[in-house]
Amino acid sequence: MKLTRLVFSLILGVFFAAISLGDSPSPSQKFLVFVGTYTDKTDSKGIYAYEFDTATGKLTPRGLAAETPNPSWVTIHPNGKFLYAANESGKQSTITAFSLNGVSGVFGGQKVELRGPTKLTLLNQLPALGEDPCYLSFDKTGKFLFVANYTSGNVVVFPILPDGKLGPATANVKDTGTVGPNKERQEAPHAHWVQVSDDNRFAYVSDLGLDAVLIYRFDPSYANYGRPMLGYSEGPSAELPASTDRLILSPGTGPRHAAFLANGDFMYVLGELQSTVTVFKNRYEPGSSIRQISALPMGYSGRNDAAEIAIHPNGKWLFASNRGHDSIAVFAIDPQNGTLTPTRHYPTGGKEPRHFALDPTGQFLLAENQNSNSIVTFRINQATGGLTEVSALDGVPSPVCLVFLPNP
Repeated sequence: MKLTRLVFSLILGVFFAAISLGDSPSPSQKFLVFVGTYTDKTDSKGIYAYEFDTATGKLTPRGLAAETPNPSWVTIHPNGKFLYAANESGKQSTITAFSLNGVSGVFGGQKVELRGPTKLTLLNQLPALGEDPCYLSFDKTGKFLFVANYTSGNVVVFPILPDGKLGPATANVKDTGTVGPNKERQEAPHAHWVQVSDDNRFAYVSDLGLDAVLIYRFDPSYANYGRPMLGYSEGPSAELPASTDRLILSPGTGPRHAAFLANGDFMYVLGELQSTVTVFKNRYEPGSSIRQISALPMGYSGRNDAAEIAIHPNGKWLFASNRGHDSIAVFAIDPQNGTLTPTRHYPTGGKEPRHFALDPTGQFLLAENQNSNSIVTFRINQATGGLTEVSALDGVPSPVCLVFLPNP
């Protein structure tokens, strides 16, 4: 009898410990996921659709959603009706608009299944007005799409028409400044990421070649004239000067992507070339960095290119992916001073995790291993930020971007 009570007590202890660590089960939800791929050197055809189940953390293939060349970045409009893809194809690069009308999205409850088509409907396609677009984002009104063109080092703004199609570009600015010391990768400006501030007044552009995050002024009120302002010129104009305000990173950092803390006080910039995270305070004005910290474990000396960065919705954890070390680095965020404390590195179960995404519930991290054709799902411990692998999907051709269809 005493042994039985002891075993029962141990079971209860484990159960309540799991709850205290934030790993208690939650109601199942199913999401539709779209994955962008490289098609030029693989058997991939374009954008693929998957069903993601939060009860199991598993992805179920739903087939080819759209045949399109090298959709290396895909993003879904906040209204959930349109998807946009950056077709990274050198001087022939384009931006493609698709309709999501009729595509099923998020469903609560364990008995509800995804229904409806997963095929994307082509709306229109325009030249990227630059070489190798690698990042897309929206302004806060949802009326404009920003494009970062890597090779040509310019940022383009396209208006989004009411039917989801892209209109002629309203702004096209070329990054300028002194290039970094890496002669192979920093021979010229290379825009790699663009995002507007919460108040929609500024556009931030991380430029890998310039070791800087450039700050452009943005005014969507010029939409009435079909030309939003991006830069410092007076009045609406498609020919705008480059930004003079910038956040400077240490030479050779190679800023790739960045993430903002929800309260707006801190900005975190991932350096691809040196595999670092640089912390800045007050993202609305130029300033000095607070600290730069390595995204690699101590003692690692092999080749590595940092790739993606994201902050958990609870604001406690920052994640960064390493290509070479093939891991996800987890950092604890101090909300008072913005500093980071590395906690642990988790292998991604594949090669070259170019991108990863957090699911809308904040329970899972999905890592796309580009060179091993797999997507590995990790459950996120809500109390520690730790990652536990729960499933792996092989046979995904060169996955490089993953996006969840948001709540309808």
